[in-house]
Amino acid sequence: MIRAGGGSIQDETGLRRVPAGAAVMRSYDRSPNRGLGVAGVTRLAVAAALLCVAVLPLPAAAQNRPEQAIVGAMQRFVNSLPFSGLMSPGQQPPAPGASLMSPGGGGGVPSPPAPVMQTLVPPPGAPPSQVPAGPAATAALPPSATTITPAAPKDIPLTLSARYGRDSAPVNGGVVWRIYPVRPDITGAFRPLREDRSATPNLALPPGDYVVHVAFGLASAAKTVHLRNEPVREVFDLPAGGLRIEGRVGDVRIPNGQIAFDIFRGSQFEPGDKRQVASAVATGDVVVVPEGTYHIVSNYGDSNAVVRSDIRVQPGKLTDITVTHRAAMIMLKLVSDRGGEALANTSWTVLTPGGDVIKETVGAFPRVVLAEGDYRAIARNEGRTFEREFKVITGVDGEIELLAR
Repeated sequence: MIRAGGGSIQDETGLRRVPAGAAVMRSYDRSPNRGLGVAGVTRLAVAAALLCVAVLPLPAAAQNRPEQAIVGAMQRFVNSLPFSGLMSPGQQPPAPGASLMSPGGGGGVPSPPAPVMQTLVPPPGAPPSQVPAGPAATAALPPSATTITPAAPKDIPLTLSARYGRDSAPVNGGVVWRIYPVRPDITGAFRPLREDRSATPNLALPPGDYVVHVAFGLASAAKTVHLRNEPVREVFDLPAGGLRIEGRVGDVRIPNGQIAFDIFRGSQFEPGDKRQVASAVATGDVVVVPEGTYHIVSNYGDSNAVVRSDIRVQPGKLTDITVTHRAAMIMLKLVSDRGGEALANTSWTVLTPGGDVIKETVGAFPRVVLAEGDYRAIARNEGRTFEREFKVITGVDGEIELLAR
């Protein structure tokens, strides 16, 4: 006895039998080529629909033998197909778009065309196409790359000049201009950027802030200058004057090299220490100092011929100063006889009457400049000591002999 249930057929042996339609679909699924295409999927859907119809309740005439009705329906469906539904392992699937109908025609419904597959791979032999890399690739590139650099800032003209004071004459020479940055370098020092020695320099500097320093002798001034977009002109006030000094004994000018001058700020009669502004100034030299009061120390020789004088310096004026000394130059000699040859290796000491040492020297005939007055000379030679008193008269140079007896 054969029973139908759950879509399978069993006979009396207990073995499970599979309907022919199911076997066809399983065999097709196991083929090496599993692509059915649209037509194959359509036919399988029709077969499934017929199978469902086949298992529905049958009329009374066919209920006696239901398995034969199912088998007959499936057989009629398979026979209506244009191919057997099975593909051998060596058989290739139909090409995309080819007709599934047999060459001899038939009454079947033509299958819809297979979808055309698109590929990005160019066919063999075709030239490679240019694919844009992105939105930037569509922009036209310039024929050559050009680098645009910002223009360097234009130098600003700077004109400098100096004068002796408000409503005074300009300084026509002897000035030194130096341009410094407003901030020191990494070592903490201010190093000049420019230097000029003309009276009215015309400079050109990049925009920025600078410190301008001008020196005129011992007088100087400085200010900060701001350079922006327009030319700048700066005028410096230097209230300074000049000193020119010489020394005389009576009416005779003291030769250069025998006299020197030291200059101190302030009067010699003012209390406190005086700051020295210049030293060892030679006769005839011009010293530029800021306006004010100074005192001059004139040293004739290197002993006690010293004269101090107060002077007043006015801006824009050259002041000539003459210092008069009351002194004389004396030459010392130690001789064996009057008018004889001076003995070498003699040590000398010149003292005041009160015993103050004025000069010490060594030589056969040293020269000493002494201020007017009375003195005592002591000579030492080969362990023996000789001395003599003498008098110095202003402007009367002479020799002092000591007899070695």
